[in-house]
Amino acid sequence: MDLAARVGAVAAEHAAEHDRDATFVSEAYDAMREHGYLALTVPEELGGLGATMRQACYAQAELARHDGATALSVAMHTYLTLVQSYRWRKGAPDAEAVLRRIAAEGIVIATSGGSDWLWPTTTAVPTDTGYLVSGRKTFCSQSPAATVVATCAVLGEPGADADVMHFSVPMSAPGVRLEETWDTLGMRGTASHDVVLTDLAVRADKIAGHRPYGELGAPLLAATVHFAPIGGATYFGIAAGARDMAVAAASAGTRGPRSMADVPRVHRQIGLMDAKLRGAWWALMGSLEELGKDYTATPEALATVMLAKRQAVTEAIEVVNLAMEVMGGRSFFKRFGMERAYRDVRAGTFHPLTPEATLTYAGKLALGDPGATE
Repeated sequence: MDLAARVGAVAAEHAAEHDRDATFVSEAYDAMREHGYLALTVPEELGGLGATMRQACYAQAELARHDGATALSVAMHTYLTLVQSYRWRKGAPDAEAVLRRIAAEGIVIATSGGSDWLWPTTTAVPTDTGYLVSGRKTFCSQSPAATVVATCAVLGEPGADADVMHFSVPMSAPGVRLEETWDTLGMRGTASHDVVLTDLAVRADKIAGHRPYGELGAPLLAATVHFAPIGGATYFGIAAGARDMAVAAASAGTRGPRSMADVPRVHRQIGLMDAKLRGAWWALMGSLEELGKDYTATPEALATVMLAKRQAVTEAIEVVNLAMEVMGGRSFFKRFGMERAYRDVRAGTFHPLTPEATLTYAGKLALGDPGATE
């Protein structure tokens, strides 16, 4: 958390300008490289800091208190690093080299998972040595800083019987182009631009996994089980920062002849914020406790962490709303930073699985469906 706070102090200094201009949080990434944050979850024996998923959640929550866009950007790299650590523990032969490069070279992994999800439109055409991949990937957070993008493509035409291949490619590879499209309501500093692939050559031995089109499969299960806690902690941190801002404003403000800190309604609103934050954090930490240390990415594990993420995201939105009520009209002014939290926290509802899809997924599992989502 101390490490996250040092990076966060740098991020907070530049957060307003990046939000205003929709530019990337580059100074924060410079600080991450300087302090080793990018290797947070790389095992110590491979050169990293060896943080567990639980510790990474604490770090992400702290970082998001300072700037949501910085925390969400690096959340994508952090959860993918956790995926590689998981694969390394499970014996995947290619995972160690990736983790060592993260620790030694500071490579940054981006993902196109937010746009691909179960039904990627990017297609792969077989060649003598592998495949030629073409298509467009949206929502590629931290793409200006990324060294590699983890993505997928459909072999042949998208459809019920198609095979989806998962692989990673360098952002500098011929056929990979970054197109600056990110101009959004919130999370503007993440620079989640489009990545366009045009006849990108991918060798057959670079394919990390397969799954049926329209189904989760092993690669997506591993990804989502590790994203849910990290993503949930990030949105929790935005809400915790908004709560602190509101408490500070209430402590310093007056309304008529008395201090805002003496108003019973304000007491209840702050108490309600704290109750929601406690419940959200307990859900996240409880889900990790339920997973245990030697977990496997199964549909049941996914339901466990996704329900916790849902709790964190929905409560985070409510906490920011309450914080704005406590601050009153001052929360409308950009200079106070509350309106940025109001916009940023709403991005949490769009990450797979969305809050509603999470309920559907958990319900289907309870009724015996092993895992495809609608």
